[in-house]
Amino acid sequence: MSAGQESSLRYLFAEAKSKSDALGSFTSASDSAYQENVLAAIESLEQCRKLARQISLFSPNEEFEDIASTDLPYLMIDYRLGDLILKENNQSRKGTLERAQEAFARFLRLLDTYRILSKTDSELFERYLENQNGFAVIRSNDPSTRRDSKIKRYKEEKSLKVKLDHLAQISTASEQDDSSIRDLYHAEAEISTYKAFESLDTIAQELKILALMPQSPPPGLGKSELDYRERNGLHKDGYSDRLDPSLSEMYRKGKAGPILNKDGKPLQPFTLLDSRQRLQNGVFGPDHSLPTMTIDEYLAEERRRGGIIDGGAENSVTAAQLDEDDVDKAEAETMKAREWDEFVEANPKGSGNTINRG
Repeated sequence: MSAGQESSLRYLFAEAKSKSDALGSFTSASDSAYQENVLAAIESLEQCRKLARQISLFSPNEEFEDIASTDLPYLMIDYRLGDLILKENNQSRKGTLERAQEAFARFLRLLDTYRILSKTDSELFERYLENQNGFAVIRSNDPSTRRDSKIKRYKEEKSLKVKLDHLAQISTASEQDDSSIRDLYHAEAEISTYKAFESLDTIAQELKILALMPQSPPPGLGKSELDYRERNGLHKDGYSDRLDPSLSEMYRKGKAGPILNKDGKPLQPFTLLDSRQRLQNGVFGPDHSLPTMTIDEYLAEERRRGGIIDGGAENSVTAAQLDEDDVDKAEAETMKAREWDEFVEANPKGSGNTINRG
């Protein structure tokens, strides 16, 4: 690697790291300045990766000990790139996730090539390659097992952070100690490996959710037509999820086609109405019969028909007047009164109730 290339690579990587570290000063990820820093850092890292590939900075025939100490920071190019891509506010979320997934996979593949991955991480990476879209760090569905695994990984991450901070202090105190510098970058690669697997797990879950979401409308479908279909629940085949028919279907009573043929002969039953407004009022009216007159109007109508007699009980009952000239009728009334008096004398009040007497 020439001095110019080394200078360019060092400058691009330092610029990307500076912009990436500056993201912590922003309060919102949707801020335009935040996104500008993200895009600028991504562009610098893309150029770093391109330049490192051109000069064959890393070779599959080497091991970690064969890498120069000054080149060790560039092992993190793809990890930093994947982490920044996830922060990018892009309309195509699926494309963003897939780009980040590829960057993390390249990072892990590079570490696996140099045998930097532990045995456990190497097996985990093989499992990822076998099923990228269904990858999960913890495969068990048992709650207790998942809880124990999460606690174990949390302790491992915490231990790696403590180790990294300790090595960073040693490296700062003895900048000329090459062994301390190499240990520091090796520890950084270990904790980045842990975070890369966690990110791949999250990406796989989010891609599953996106796969279940409805697809975007085809490019040829206009917005007005799309709004109409969404508003009415229509699909391409004309099927509708709506339970209530449209107004035009109500006019036709659900029957499509013309009412009359060319000769004027009815093709289906129909009802003539005085206006479309009357039909519309009937459609959106109540489904029960409403009163057609008030109570006062009803009483007045009943009085007119003779159903109500005014004047009370005295006028409603007229005593029968006997005709003095009708002797037979008067005699019959007299006999009826005598028979009733005799019945009352023979049957005093209460004489018939003999069951409940004490």
